[in-house]
Amino acid sequence: MARTTQDYESGRDYGGGGGIGEPAGIGWVAFAAVMLGFTALWNVFDGIAAISSAHVFTNNANYVFSDLNTWGWIVLILGILQGLAAFAVLSGSEWARWFGVASASLNALGQLAFAPAYPWWSIAMFSVVILIIYALVAYGGNRLRT
Repeated sequence: MARTTQDYESGRDYGGGGGIGEPAGIGWVAFAAVMLGFTALWNVFDGIAAISSAHVFTNNANYVFSDLNTWGWIVLILGILQGLAAFAVLSGSEWARWFGVASASLNALGQLAFAPAYPWWSIAMFSVVILIIYALVAYGGNRLRT
């Protein structure tokens, strides 16, 4: 006979975590923290490349506002924010979760606006950021503490 939601006790862990006694979703939060760190590094590298006018970006691109140099600074600052968020998410606190969501959301908007410089990379980064936001919203915060 199949179980229904009434067959379960509220607040009891029925598995689904990474191991015995681990809450469900610990892998998603670890994924979010690691990917926040990677996207931070990638954004720092992209920002430095854009500031130094590297030849890896599309020539004569039209941006939402300003130029490649300005967007390089914006992406560099977003990378620094995401690096801080990656370390904060590992603490498991509620404010770190929402700080990670905010920095990832800003990065999603920044990547879409940075798309004229490097379209395929921006779309790939946007996709990763959406997964980070999902992991933090669905599984992050105090729910991980046992």
